[in-house]
Amino acid sequence: MTVPLSDHNFSTRKNLSGKDIVHSKNCFYMRLLLNKLICCIFLLILVCSLVKISVANTKTKQLNIIFIFVDDQGYYDLGCYGATEVATPRIDALAKKGVRFTDYYAAAPICSPSRAGLLTGCYPRRTGNEVWVHRPDSKTGIPASVLTMAELFQNNGYATACIGKWHLGFTEPFLPKNQGFDHYFGIMHNQDKWEVVHYEEEGMPLLRNGGVVQRNPDPGSLTRLYTEEAISWIKKHASQKPFFLYLPHTMLHHPLGVSPEFEGSSNWGIYGDAIQEMDYYVGQIVDELERLNIADETIIVYASDNGRQGGRNELQPIRGSKLTTYEGGFRVPCIAYCPGIVGEGVTTNVVSHAMDWYPTLASLAGITIPEEVILDGRDLSSLLIGETNEVPLFDRKVSLNALIPLRRNFKPYQEWENEFTREEYINAFFYHGSQGALAAVRSGKWKLHLHPDLKLHDLKKDPGERQPVNNRQIKRKLRGMAILFQQEMQ
Repeated sequence: MTVPLSDHNFSTRKNLSGKDIVHSKNCFYMRLLLNKLICCIFLLILVCSLVKISVANTKTKQLNIIFIFVDDQGYYDLGCYGATEVATPRIDALAKKGVRFTDYYAAAPICSPSRAGLLTGCYPRRTGNEVWVHRPDSKTGIPASVLTMAELFQNNGYATACIGKWHLGFTEPFLPKNQGFDHYFGIMHNQDKWEVVHYEEEGMPLLRNGGVVQRNPDPGSLTRLYTEEAISWIKKHASQKPFFLYLPHTMLHHPLGVSPEFEGSSNWGIYGDAIQEMDYYVGQIVDELERLNIADETIIVYASDNGRQGGRNELQPIRGSKLTTYEGGFRVPCIAYCPGIVGEGVTTNVVSHAMDWYPTLASLAGITIPEEVILDGRDLSSLLIGETNEVPLFDRKVSLNALIPLRRNFKPYQEWENEFTREEYINAFFYHGSQGALAAVRSGKWKLHLHPDLKLHDLKKDPGERQPVNNRQIKRKLRGMAILFQQEMQ
Protein backbone atom coordinates (compact mmCIF):
# COMPACT_ATOMS: atom_id res chain seq x y z
CA MET A 1 0.00 0.00 0.00
CA THR A 2 3.06 2.30 0.37
CA VAL A 3 3.93 4.34 -2.74
CA PRO A 4 7.50 3.52 -4.02
CA LEU A 5 10.05 6.16 -3.10
CA SER A 6 11.65 5.89 -6.56
CA ASP A 7 8.72 7.87 -7.99
CA HIS A 8 9.87 10.81 -5.92
CA ASN A 9 13.55 11.15 -6.91
CA PHE A 10 13.64 14.94 -6.69
CA SER A 11 17.30 15.23 -7.74
CA THR A 12 16.50 14.07 -11.31
CA ARG A 13 13.67 16.58 -11.82
CA LYS A 14 15.81 19.53 -12.91
CA ASN A 15 13.04 21.15 -14.95
CA LEU A 16 10.86 21.76 -11.89
CA SER A 17 10.73 25.20 -10.31
CA GLY A 18 11.49 25.73 -6.59
CA LYS A 19 7.78 26.01 -5.83
CA ASP A 20 7.06 22.84 -7.77
CA ILE A 21 9.74 21.00 -5.85
CA VAL A 22 8.37 22.21 -2.53
CA HIS A 23 4.84 21.27 -3.60
CA SER A 24 6.01 17.86 -4.80
CA LYS A 25 7.83 17.26 -1.50
CA ASN A 26 4.70 18.22 0.43
CA CYS A 27 2.60 15.85 -1.66
CA PHE A 28 5.10 13.10 -1.06
CA TYR A 29 5.05 13.55 2.72
CA MET A 30 1.27 13.79 2.74
CA ARG A 31 1.00 10.55 0.76
CA LEU A 32 3.55 8.93 3.08
CA LEU A 33 1.58 10.01 6.15
CA LEU A 34 -1.64 8.82 4.52
CA ASN A 35 -0.09 5.44 3.83
CA LYS A 36 1.06 5.16 7.45
CA LEU A 37 -2.39 6.19 8.66
CA ILE A 38 -4.03 3.54 6.49
CA CYS A 39 -1.63 0.92 7.83
CA CYS A 40 -2.38 1.97 11.42
CA ILE A 41 -6.12 1.76 10.83
CA PHE A 42 -5.68 -1.68 9.27
CA LEU A 43 -3.64 -2.87 12.28
CA LEU A 44 -6.19 -1.37 14.69
CA ILE A 45 -9.02 -3.23 12.94
CA LEU A 46 -6.98 -6.43 13.09
CA VAL A 47 -6.25 -6.01 16.82
CA CYS A 48 -9.90 -5.24 17.57
CA SER A 49 -10.92 -8.36 15.67
CA LEU A 50 -8.49 -10.46 17.68
CA VAL A 51 -9.76 -8.93 20.93
CA LYS A 52 -13.35 -9.72 19.93
CA ILE A 53 -12.35 -13.28 19.14
CA SER A 54 -10.57 -13.54 22.51
CA VAL A 55 -13.60 -12.18 24.38
CA ALA A 56 -15.88 -14.50 22.44
CA ASN A 57 -13.69 -17.47 23.36
CA THR A 58 -13.74 -16.40 27.03
CA LYS A 59 -17.51 -16.20 26.98
CA THR A 60 -17.94 -19.57 25.31
CA LYS A 61 -15.58 -21.24 27.80
CA GLN A 62 -17.08 -20.83 31.25
CA LEU A 63 -14.81 -19.71 34.05
CA ASN A 64 -13.56 -22.18 36.63
CA ILE A 65 -14.07 -21.04 40.22
CA ILE A 66 -11.95 -21.71 43.30
CA PHE A 67 -13.22 -20.29 46.58
CA ILE A 68 -10.59 -20.52 49.34
CA PHE A 69 -12.43 -20.05 52.63
CA VAL A 70 -10.04 -19.65 55.58
CA ASP A 71 -11.23 -20.24 59.15
CA ASP A 72 -10.91 -17.49 61.78
CA GLN A 73 -8.47 -15.19 59.98
CA GLY A 74 -8.59 -11.61 61.22
CA TYR A 75 -8.83 -8.51 59.06
CA TYR A 76 -5.20 -7.41 59.42
CA ASP A 77 -3.63 -10.85 59.27
CA LEU A 78 -2.08 -10.74 55.77
CA GLY A 79 0.77 -8.66 54.46
CA CYS A 80 -1.52 -6.87 52.00
CA TYR A 81 -3.78 -5.90 54.91
CA GLY A 82 -0.98 -4.52 57.04
CA ALA A 83 0.42 -7.47 58.99
CA THR A 84 4.15 -7.19 59.72
CA GLU A 85 4.45 -10.34 61.85
CA VAL A 86 3.93 -12.67 58.89
CA ALA A 87 5.11 -12.88 55.28
CA THR A 88 2.36 -13.78 52.77
CA PRO A 89 3.91 -13.11 49.34
CA ARG A 90 1.68 -15.48 47.36
CA ILE A 91 -1.62 -14.14 48.70
CA ASP A 92 -0.30 -10.58 48.49
CA ALA A 93 0.45 -11.24 44.80
CA LEU A 94 -3.19 -12.15 44.23
CA ALA A 95 -4.20 -8.80 45.75
CA LYS A 96 -1.60 -6.93 43.69
CA LYS A 97 -2.87 -8.50 40.47
CA GLY A 98 -6.53 -8.61 41.44
CA VAL A 99 -9.17 -6.84 43.55
CA ARG A 100 -8.73 -6.31 47.31
CA PHE A 101 -11.77 -5.45 49.43
CA THR A 102 -11.32 -3.17 52.43
CA ASP A 103 -14.94 -3.24 53.69
CA TYR A 104 -15.95 -6.87 53.17
CA TYR A 105 -18.07 -8.71 55.73
CA ALA A 106 -18.58 -12.34 56.65
CA ALA A 107 -22.20 -13.46 56.88
CA ALA A 108 -21.82 -14.13 60.62
CA PRO A 109 -19.18 -13.98 63.38
CA ILE A 110 -19.12 -17.78 63.75
CA CYS A 111 -18.50 -20.82 61.53
CA SER A 112 -21.76 -22.54 60.55
CA PRO A 113 -23.94 -19.47 59.91
CA SER A 114 -21.08 -17.88 57.97
CA ARG A 115 -20.78 -20.90 55.66
CA ALA A 116 -24.52 -21.06 55.17
CA GLY A 117 -24.56 -17.40 54.15
CA LEU A 118 -21.82 -17.90 51.57
CA LEU A 119 -23.26 -21.04 49.97
CA THR A 120 -26.89 -19.83 49.87
CA GLY A 121 -26.40 -16.12 49.12
CA CYS A 122 -28.79 -15.40 52.01
CA TYR A 123 -28.53 -14.07 55.51
CA PRO A 124 -28.36 -17.24 57.66
CA ARG A 125 -31.73 -16.38 59.21
CA ARG A 126 -33.43 -16.80 55.86
CA THR A 127 -32.40 -20.47 55.73
CA GLY A 128 -32.67 -21.32 59.44
CA ASN A 129 -28.91 -21.47 60.07
CA GLU A 130 -28.38 -18.39 62.22
CA VAL A 131 -27.81 -19.92 65.67
CA TRP A 132 -24.34 -20.96 66.90
CA VAL A 133 -22.70 -23.94 65.14
CA HIS A 134 -23.79 -27.38 64.01
CA ARG A 135 -22.39 -29.98 66.42
CA PRO A 136 -21.93 -33.62 65.34
CA ASP A 137 -25.35 -34.48 66.82
CA SER A 138 -27.11 -31.69 64.87
CA LYS A 139 -30.24 -32.74 62.99
CA THR A 140 -30.47 -29.63 60.81
CA GLY A 141 -28.58 -27.89 58.01
CA ILE A 142 -29.33 -26.12 54.73
CA PRO A 143 -32.91 -27.10 53.76
CA ALA A 144 -33.38 -29.13 50.59
CA SER A 145 -35.69 -26.38 49.30
CA VAL A 146 -32.74 -23.93 49.16
CA LEU A 147 -30.68 -23.93 45.95
CA THR A 148 -27.07 -23.73 47.05
CA MET A 149 -24.37 -22.12 44.94
CA ALA A 150 -22.89 -25.59 44.35
CA GLU A 151 -26.25 -26.91 43.12
CA LEU A 152 -26.57 -23.95 40.76
CA PHE A 153 -23.18 -24.69 39.19
CA GLN A 154 -23.81 -28.42 39.18
CA ASN A 155 -27.11 -27.92 37.35
CA ASN A 156 -25.26 -25.89 34.73
CA GLY A 157 -22.69 -28.53 33.84
CA TYR A 158 -19.94 -27.78 36.35
CA ALA A 159 -17.91 -30.38 38.20
CA THR A 160 -18.19 -29.48 41.88
CA ALA A 161 -16.13 -30.32 44.95
CA CYS A 162 -15.98 -29.39 48.62
CA ILE A 163 -12.55 -30.05 50.12
CA GLY A 164 -12.15 -29.09 53.77
CA LYS A 165 -14.33 -28.41 56.81
CA TRP A 166 -18.08 -28.76 56.14
CA HIS A 167 -19.84 -27.78 59.41
CA LEU A 168 -23.31 -27.52 57.85
CA GLY A 169 -25.14 -30.62 59.05
CA PHE A 170 -24.27 -34.28 59.43
CA THR A 171 -27.38 -36.30 58.63
CA GLU A 172 -28.15 -37.51 55.12
CA PRO A 173 -30.14 -34.55 53.71
CA PHE A 174 -27.47 -32.07 54.78
CA LEU A 175 -24.30 -33.83 53.62
CA PRO A 176 -22.14 -32.22 50.89
CA LYS A 177 -23.24 -34.77 48.27
CA ASN A 178 -26.85 -33.65 48.79
CA GLN A 179 -25.99 -29.96 48.68
CA GLY A 180 -24.54 -29.89 45.17
CA PHE A 181 -21.05 -31.36 45.55
CA ASP A 182 -19.95 -34.28 43.36
CA HIS A 183 -16.84 -34.82 45.48
CA TYR A 184 -16.06 -34.35 49.17
CA PHE A 185 -12.82 -34.68 51.12
CA GLY A 186 -12.29 -33.36 54.63
CA ILE A 187 -13.50 -33.31 58.20
CA MET A 188 -17.14 -32.50 58.83
CA HIS A 189 -16.61 -30.08 61.73
CA ASN A 190 -14.10 -28.62 64.20
CA GLN A 191 -11.43 -30.55 66.07
CA ASP A 192 -12.07 -28.73 69.34
CA LYS A 193 -12.94 -30.58 72.54
CA TRP A 194 -16.67 -29.90 72.21
CA GLU A 195 -16.86 -31.81 68.95
CA VAL A 196 -14.23 -34.53 69.14
CA VAL A 197 -15.97 -35.80 72.30
CA HIS A 198 -18.60 -37.34 70.03
CA TYR A 199 -15.90 -39.63 68.57
CA GLU A 200 -14.08 -40.74 71.73
CA GLU A 201 -14.28 -44.44 70.86
CA GLU A 202 -13.38 -44.38 67.17
CA GLY A 203 -11.80 -40.98 66.63
CA MET A 204 -12.91 -38.13 64.36
CA PRO A 205 -12.80 -39.25 60.71
CA LEU A 206 -11.16 -37.61 57.71
CA LEU A 207 -13.52 -38.57 54.90
CA ARG A 208 -13.46 -38.97 51.16
CA ASN A 209 -16.96 -39.35 49.72
CA GLY A 210 -18.22 -41.17 52.80
CA GLY A 211 -15.21 -43.44 53.24
CA VAL A 212 -12.83 -42.99 56.17
CA VAL A 213 -9.31 -42.04 55.06
CA GLN A 214 -7.90 -41.82 58.61
CA ARG A 215 -8.97 -41.13 62.18
CA ASN A 216 -8.01 -38.12 64.29
CA PRO A 217 -5.90 -36.41 61.62
CA ASP A 218 -3.14 -34.15 62.87
CA PRO A 219 -4.43 -30.54 62.59
CA GLY A 220 -0.99 -29.56 61.31
CA SER A 221 -1.38 -31.85 58.29
CA LEU A 222 -4.75 -30.64 57.05
CA THR A 223 -3.72 -27.57 55.02
CA ARG A 224 -1.31 -29.77 53.05
CA LEU A 225 -3.78 -32.67 52.68
CA TYR A 226 -6.58 -30.41 51.48
CA THR A 227 -4.30 -28.73 48.96
CA GLU A 228 -2.98 -32.03 47.60
CA GLU A 229 -6.54 -33.31 47.21
CA ALA A 230 -7.59 -30.05 45.54
CA ILE A 231 -4.72 -30.13 43.03
CA SER A 232 -5.40 -33.77 42.20
CA TRP A 233 -9.08 -33.00 41.64
CA ILE A 234 -8.32 -29.92 39.52
CA LYS A 235 -5.94 -31.91 37.29
CA LYS A 236 -8.64 -34.52 36.77
CA HIS A 237 -11.30 -32.01 35.67
CA ALA A 238 -9.32 -29.18 34.07
CA SER A 239 -9.70 -30.50 30.52
CA GLN A 240 -13.15 -32.06 30.91
CA LYS A 241 -15.59 -29.38 32.04
CA PRO A 242 -15.64 -26.15 34.03
CA PHE A 243 -15.31 -26.67 37.76
CA PHE A 244 -16.38 -25.09 41.04
CA LEU A 245 -14.05 -25.88 43.94
CA TYR A 246 -15.08 -24.81 47.44
CA LEU A 247 -12.00 -25.09 49.67
CA PRO A 248 -12.98 -24.35 53.31
CA HIS A 249 -9.78 -24.81 55.31
CA THR A 250 -9.74 -26.01 58.91
CA MET A 251 -6.96 -23.58 59.75
CA LEU A 252 -6.81 -21.08 61.39
CA HIS A 253 -9.32 -22.51 63.86
CA HIS A 254 -8.22 -23.87 67.21
CA PRO A 255 -6.61 -26.29 67.83
CA LEU A 256 -3.98 -24.72 65.63
CA GLY A 257 -1.51 -26.92 63.80
CA VAL A 258 1.36 -26.47 61.39
CA SER A 259 3.70 -28.72 59.41
CA PRO A 260 7.21 -29.15 60.87
CA GLU A 261 8.81 -27.19 58.05
CA PHE A 262 6.77 -24.09 58.97
CA GLU A 263 7.25 -24.23 62.73
CA GLY A 264 8.83 -21.01 63.96
CA SER A 265 8.73 -19.44 60.50
CA SER A 266 6.85 -16.27 61.56
CA ASN A 267 7.01 -13.67 64.31
CA TRP A 268 3.49 -14.50 65.49
CA GLY A 269 3.76 -17.91 67.12
CA ILE A 270 1.86 -20.91 65.78
CA TYR A 271 -0.93 -18.67 64.46
CA GLY A 272 1.51 -16.79 62.23
CA ASP A 273 3.24 -20.02 61.24
CA ALA A 274 -0.11 -21.46 60.10
CA ILE A 275 -0.79 -18.32 58.05
CA GLN A 276 2.56 -18.66 56.30
CA GLU A 277 1.86 -22.31 55.56
CA MET A 278 -1.54 -21.31 54.15
CA ASP A 279 0.20 -18.76 51.94
CA TYR A 280 2.58 -21.40 50.62
CA TYR A 281 -0.22 -23.79 49.68
CA VAL A 282 -2.32 -21.06 48.06
CA GLY A 283 0.75 -20.51 45.90
CA GLN A 284 0.86 -24.22 45.05
CA ILE A 285 -2.68 -24.00 43.66
CA VAL A 286 -1.85 -20.91 41.60
CA ASP A 287 1.27 -22.63 40.24
CA GLU A 288 -0.77 -25.67 39.22
CA LEU A 289 -3.29 -23.52 37.37
CA GLU A 290 -0.42 -21.96 35.44
CA ARG A 291 1.08 -25.38 34.65
CA LEU A 292 -2.30 -26.51 33.34
CA ASN A 293 -2.65 -23.32 31.27
CA ILE A 294 -5.96 -22.40 32.92
CA ALA A 295 -4.91 -19.52 35.19
CA ASP A 296 -6.69 -16.98 32.98
CA GLU A 297 -9.81 -19.17 32.92
CA THR A 298 -10.06 -19.53 36.69
CA ILE A 299 -11.23 -16.99 39.24
CA ILE A 300 -9.80 -17.41 42.74
CA VAL A 301 -11.56 -15.84 45.72
CA TYR A 302 -9.75 -15.79 49.07
CA ALA A 303 -11.75 -14.84 52.17
CA SER A 304 -12.18 -15.64 55.86
CA ASP A 305 -15.34 -17.02 57.45
CA ASN A 306 -15.22 -14.55 60.38
CA GLY A 307 -12.77 -12.59 62.51
CA ARG A 308 -10.10 -14.36 64.47
CA GLN A 309 -10.07 -15.28 68.12
CA GLY A 310 -8.61 -12.89 70.73
CA GLY A 311 -5.19 -11.30 70.95
CA ARG A 312 -5.69 -8.47 68.49
CA ASN A 313 -2.98 -5.83 68.39
CA GLU A 314 -4.32 -2.72 70.13
CA LEU A 315 -2.54 -0.50 67.62
CA GLN A 316 -4.82 -1.77 64.86
CA PRO A 317 -7.83 0.49 64.31
CA ILE A 318 -10.74 -1.97 64.38
CA ARG A 319 -11.52 -3.93 67.52
CA GLY A 320 -13.38 -7.08 68.43
CA SER A 321 -12.97 -10.73 67.50
CA LYS A 322 -15.10 -13.65 66.35
CA LEU A 323 -18.43 -14.03 68.17
CA THR A 324 -18.71 -10.23 68.56
CA THR A 325 -20.61 -7.76 66.41
CA TYR A 326 -17.79 -5.22 66.47
CA GLU A 327 -15.99 -4.81 63.15
CA GLY A 328 -13.33 -7.33 64.22
CA GLY A 329 -15.94 -10.08 64.31
CA PHE A 330 -17.24 -9.52 60.78
CA ARG A 331 -14.85 -7.47 58.66
CA VAL A 332 -12.34 -9.87 57.11
CA PRO A 333 -9.82 -10.00 54.26
CA CYS A 334 -11.19 -10.77 50.82
CA ILE A 335 -9.36 -10.91 47.47
CA ALA A 336 -10.51 -11.83 43.95
CA TYR A 337 -8.05 -12.78 41.22
CA CYS A 338 -8.34 -13.83 37.58
CA PRO A 339 -5.80 -12.55 35.02
CA GLY A 340 -7.45 -10.76 32.11
CA ILE A 341 -10.92 -10.88 33.65
CA VAL A 342 -10.77 -9.31 37.12
CA GLY A 343 -9.30 -5.82 37.45
CA GLU A 344 -5.60 -5.64 38.30
CA GLY A 345 -4.27 -3.84 41.36
CA VAL A 346 -7.69 -2.56 42.44
CA THR A 347 -8.55 -1.71 46.04
CA THR A 348 -12.24 -1.09 46.66
CA ASN A 349 -13.97 0.26 49.77
CA VAL A 350 -17.40 -0.79 48.54
CA VAL A 351 -19.38 -2.32 51.42
CA SER A 352 -19.68 -5.95 50.34
CA HIS A 353 -20.37 -9.29 51.99
CA ALA A 354 -20.25 -13.06 51.63
CA MET A 355 -23.78 -13.30 50.20
CA ASP A 356 -22.70 -11.21 47.19
CA TRP A 357 -20.56 -14.04 45.83
CA TYR A 358 -23.52 -16.22 44.82
CA PRO A 359 -24.95 -13.86 42.14
CA THR A 360 -21.54 -12.42 41.29
CA LEU A 361 -19.88 -15.75 40.47
CA ALA A 362 -23.00 -16.91 38.64
CA SER A 363 -22.78 -13.87 36.36
CA LEU A 364 -19.06 -14.34 35.74
CA ALA A 365 -19.87 -17.93 34.74
CA GLY A 366 -22.68 -16.79 32.43
CA ILE A 367 -25.39 -18.44 34.56
CA THR A 368 -28.80 -16.84 35.10
CA ILE A 369 -30.21 -17.52 38.56
CA PRO A 370 -33.69 -19.08 38.43
CA GLU A 371 -36.63 -16.73 38.94
CA GLU A 372 -37.87 -18.42 42.10
CA VAL A 373 -34.58 -17.97 44.02
CA ILE A 374 -34.52 -15.17 46.61
CA LEU A 375 -31.07 -13.87 47.54
CA ASP A 376 -29.71 -11.18 49.83
CA GLY A 377 -26.51 -10.91 47.79
CA ARG A 378 -25.90 -8.44 44.97
CA ASP A 379 -24.22 -9.04 41.63
CA LEU A 380 -20.85 -7.26 41.82
CA SER A 381 -19.42 -8.76 38.63
CA SER A 382 -19.27 -5.40 36.81
CA LEU A 383 -17.23 -3.99 39.70
CA LEU A 384 -14.79 -6.90 39.55
CA ILE A 385 -14.18 -6.59 35.81
CA GLY A 386 -13.74 -2.82 36.03
CA GLU A 387 -16.93 -1.58 34.37
CA THR A 388 -17.98 0.23 37.56
CA ASN A 389 -16.20 1.34 40.73
CA GLU A 390 -19.20 1.13 43.05
CA VAL A 391 -22.20 -1.08 43.68
CA PRO A 392 -23.94 -1.22 40.29
CA LEU A 393 -27.48 -0.01 39.87
CA PHE A 394 -30.05 -2.78 39.87
CA ASP A 395 -30.38 -2.85 36.09
CA ARG A 396 -30.11 -5.93 33.87
CA LYS A 397 -27.97 -3.99 31.39
CA VAL A 398 -25.22 -3.69 33.98
CA SER A 399 -24.78 -7.42 34.67
CA LEU A 400 -26.56 -10.72 34.20
CA ASN A 401 -28.02 -11.08 37.72
CA ALA A 402 -28.26 -7.41 38.67
CA LEU A 403 -32.00 -7.55 39.28
CA ILE A 404 -31.77 -10.32 41.89
CA PRO A 405 -32.05 -8.00 44.95
CA LEU A 406 -35.35 -6.62 43.65
CA ARG A 407 -36.92 -9.99 44.50
CA ARG A 408 -36.58 -9.13 48.20
CA ASN A 409 -39.64 -7.83 49.99
CA PHE A 410 -39.61 -4.03 50.36
CA LYS A 411 -42.75 -2.67 52.02
CA PRO A 412 -41.75 0.00 54.53
CA TYR A 413 -44.32 1.20 57.03
CA GLN A 414 -45.69 4.64 56.32
CA GLU A 415 -43.45 6.28 58.92
CA TRP A 416 -40.34 4.88 57.22
CA GLU A 417 -41.22 5.14 53.53
CA ASN A 418 -39.53 8.53 53.10
CA GLU A 419 -36.53 7.78 55.33
CA PHE A 420 -34.54 5.62 52.90
CA THR A 421 -34.71 4.29 49.36
CA ARG A 422 -35.04 0.70 48.24
CA GLU A 423 -31.48 0.84 46.92
CA GLU A 424 -30.14 2.08 50.28
CA TYR A 425 -31.97 -0.75 52.04
CA ILE A 426 -30.61 -3.42 49.68
CA ASN A 427 -27.06 -2.07 50.04
CA ALA A 428 -27.20 -2.01 53.85
CA PHE A 429 -25.49 -4.76 55.83
CA PHE A 430 -27.16 -6.37 58.84
CA TYR A 431 -24.99 -7.81 61.63
CA HIS A 432 -26.25 -10.80 63.61
CA GLY A 433 -24.77 -12.14 66.83
CA SER A 434 -23.60 -15.71 67.31
CA GLN A 435 -27.05 -16.63 68.60
CA GLY A 436 -28.72 -15.21 65.51
CA ALA A 437 -30.22 -11.98 66.85
CA LEU A 438 -30.01 -8.79 64.79
CA ALA A 439 -27.43 -6.58 66.54
CA ALA A 440 -26.40 -3.76 64.20
CA VAL A 441 -26.86 -2.28 60.73
CA ARG A 442 -24.44 -0.47 58.41
CA SER A 443 -25.42 1.91 55.63
CA GLY A 444 -22.60 3.74 53.88
CA LYS A 445 -20.15 4.93 56.52
CA TRP A 446 -22.69 4.71 59.35
CA LYS A 447 -23.10 1.79 61.74
CA LEU A 448 -25.85 1.63 64.33
CA HIS A 449 -25.58 -0.79 67.26
CA LEU A 450 -29.06 -1.75 68.41
CA HIS A 451 -28.32 -3.23 71.86
CA PRO A 452 -28.33 -2.51 74.75
CA ASP A 453 -29.18 0.95 73.41
CA LEU A 454 -28.78 2.77 70.12
CA LYS A 455 -25.16 3.79 69.44
CA LEU A 456 -24.17 5.34 66.12
CA HIS A 457 -20.61 5.30 64.74
CA ASP A 458 -18.94 6.90 61.74
CA LEU A 459 -16.74 4.00 60.57
CA LYS A 460 -14.65 6.24 58.32
CA LYS A 461 -13.53 8.40 61.22
CA ASP A 462 -13.93 5.83 63.99
CA PRO A 463 -13.41 2.25 62.73
CA GLY A 464 -12.76 1.16 66.32
CA GLU A 465 -16.32 2.13 67.32
CA ARG A 466 -15.16 4.04 70.38
CA GLN A 467 -16.75 7.46 69.84
CA PRO A 468 -20.56 7.41 69.43
CA VAL A 469 -22.06 10.13 67.23
CA ASN A 470 -25.29 11.94 68.08
CA ASN A 471 -27.16 12.28 64.78
CA ARG A 472 -30.88 11.73 65.29
CA GLN A 473 -31.72 11.69 61.59
CA ILE A 474 -29.19 8.96 60.74
CA LYS A 475 -30.17 6.97 63.83
CA ARG A 476 -33.81 7.08 62.76
CA LYS A 477 -32.92 6.03 59.22
CA LEU A 478 -30.87 3.00 60.26
CA ARG A 479 -33.34 2.02 62.96
CA GLY A 480 -36.05 2.05 60.28
CA MET A 481 -33.94 -0.25 58.12
CA ALA A 482 -33.54 -2.64 61.05
CA ILE A 483 -37.29 -2.70 61.68
CA LEU A 484 -38.02 -3.36 57.99
CA PHE A 485 -35.39 -6.12 57.94
CA GLN A 486 -36.98 -7.81 60.94
CA GLN A 487 -40.28 -7.67 59.12
CA GLU A 488 -38.72 -9.13 55.96
CA MET A 489 -37.18 -12.07 57.84
CA GLN A 490 -40.43 -13.12 59.57
